[in-house]
Amino acid sequence: MKKILKIFLYTILGFVGLIVVSLAYMYVSSSIASKRNMADLGPRATELMIDGLSFRDLNKNGKLDVYEDHRQSVEARTEDLLSQMNLEEKAGLMFITMTGIGSKGELSESKTIFNPFSIMFPANSEFVVNKKMNHFNTLQSPEPIELIKWNNNIQELAERTRLGIPVTHATDPRHGVPNAPGASIYTPYFSKWCSYPGFAAIGDTVLMREFGDIARQEYLAVGYRLTLSPMADLATEPRWWRINGTFGEDAEMSAMLTKAYILGFQGDSITDQSVECMVKHFSGGGPQEDGIDSHFPPGRQAYPGNNFDYHLIPFEKGAFPANVAQVMPYYGIPMGQTGEDVGFGYNKEIITGMLREKYHFDGIVCTDWGLVTDQNILWLEGKPASAHGVENLTELQRVKKIIDAGCDMFGGEAVPEMVVELVNSGQISEERIDISVRRILKEKFKLGLFDNPYLTEEPISIFGNKQFQEKGRESQRRSLVLLKNENNILPLAPTTKIFLQGFDEEESKKYEGMTADLKDADVIILKLNTPYDPDAARYLVEKIFHQGSLEFPEKEREKLLKLILSKPTVTVMNLERPAVFPEINKESKAVIGDFSSQDDVILDLIFGKFKPTGKLPFELPSSMAAVLNQSEDLPYDSKDPLYPFGFGLTYTDL
Repeated sequence: MKKILKIFLYTILGFVGLIVVSLAYMYVSSSIASKRNMADLGPRATELMIDGLSFRDLNKNGKLDVYEDHRQSVEARTEDLLSQMNLEEKAGLMFITMTGIGSKGELSESKTIFNPFSIMFPANSEFVVNKKMNHFNTLQSPEPIELIKWNNNIQELAERTRLGIPVTHATDPRHGVPNAPGASIYTPYFSKWCSYPGFAAIGDTVLMREFGDIARQEYLAVGYRLTLSPMADLATEPRWWRINGTFGEDAEMSAMLTKAYILGFQGDSITDQSVECMVKHFSGGGPQEDGIDSHFPPGRQAYPGNNFDYHLIPFEKGAFPANVAQVMPYYGIPMGQTGEDVGFGYNKEIITGMLREKYHFDGIVCTDWGLVTDQNILWLEGKPASAHGVENLTELQRVKKIIDAGCDMFGGEAVPEMVVELVNSGQISEERIDISVRRILKEKFKLGLFDNPYLTEEPISIFGNKQFQEKGRESQRRSLVLLKNENNILPLAPTTKIFLQGFDEEESKKYEGMTADLKDADVIILKLNTPYDPDAARYLVEKIFHQGSLEFPEKEREKLLKLILSKPTVTVMNLERPAVFPEINKESKAVIGDFSSQDDVILDLIFGKFKPTGKLPFELPSSMAAVLNQSEDLPYDSKDPLYPFGFGLTYTDL
């Protein structure tokens, strides 16, 4: 036995030692590579004073070039810079991917366990200096001052490259209440709003545009100039995990909110005060076959209801009239809709034939993340390349097909050397690359990044703006949907003794009638999340997605019903997808549909501090059988829904 324990101990120590040595090797090698990259940089741009005006000498040639002159037109500046760029710089411009932020706002250079993101992603200088890249999105949420410092540090890094092309910093949505990896990034100092289906439950374009304008101001304060949103997809397939990012299943509602959202962020035209939008996912990512998200194989979209055109409405009436700057196609194959069954980003009929020629969109088209290469984290398999329909092609051939389809940028990829190879081998002309580069440069000029990409490091008062915070809370209040109110149990009297389950403990202490003993309670208030099947995940990245069944497993359902039947119960269902809960609904005295409101807002509704006014942005199915029998591409089509689209009660005595 002692021998076995000794062997086990030595094995563990050996494994730990191997990890320590590996981490030490990564730290040392990354530090050496970083120093080498920094040595390849030139000086910072000097200031040129001409006619009493200040200009940045970005190419360090001691004279004012057209692209450095903010008095010149965007077109003239673009053509001048394009003429000075070499092929490697053009190729680098066509890629955007995730990168890390140093723990205190410094550049993320050396790999260290104290900053996991430095291990996950190559050094900032590897992207900027070696690969000539200058578009990045980040996943971290450091304090504002640290985010500002990083912005200034990476802009300085970019300034010291040959032509000084500035960085465009992008982000996924950050204004939700919960932390929802893969869909939004929790950022505590931003104002907190309802989820996107919640905006559809409200149906107010004025509030939607106010959100866009407030979010724009908060983004500008820390350097975000591109938001990877909104989602103009429709929630016609209830199993799809990304429903929580849509404006529901009604195309007209989605179109109105999409337009207002974009105008809030961009304004009526792009200026140095805009945050550009990358609307997604053309031509509508909602009809996922069997609800399986096309991040992963088999990556198909189904149209059994022959309803492809319905999913175009939010783009036709929303994104395009708002002059959205950028468009992202989705991963999936629109089965049977074009002459070639390949994913949207590879599909020339979709990108060139429809987006470019039919809708005359001449902005940037950027693929979704990871269409070309497998997305792995160290030695772990994160996600295979979403090369749906072209799995047999090499990575180089995939890059060529995406460019041939009409796309300008590659999301989640960092292989500009493949574009260089394609041009040098004659497979793609440099003139074709120039078409995309022109589009990309124009947006950087419009945003004013060439003139001043730096931020002040003074304390930021905007994050304590009470008006912004209150507007966010207004959205939370207005999004709540009262689904059931048997015998007008709601609103509760202030003296009601309540037992809370599923709520934050600190919030619950604020209510005088709260009791920790179920026996003493008059009413149970139960907060639940939409069910999902954790066993549905096949890949590491897929584990963060809430996919699969929409009903509670039998044992969990029985346990909940036992609690609900013990006392009159108010059930609050967080509807990140259309939950299936007929038994729970039947036995609950009241049911509230929640779109990620804060706990105190929900409790204020329950105690009658305001009236519910929200309406369901999608129907709630009565069973999983109804879900399985509905069509992925059709709205409002499940049999005998528990609650139909647009349903919502209010209080009659307030």
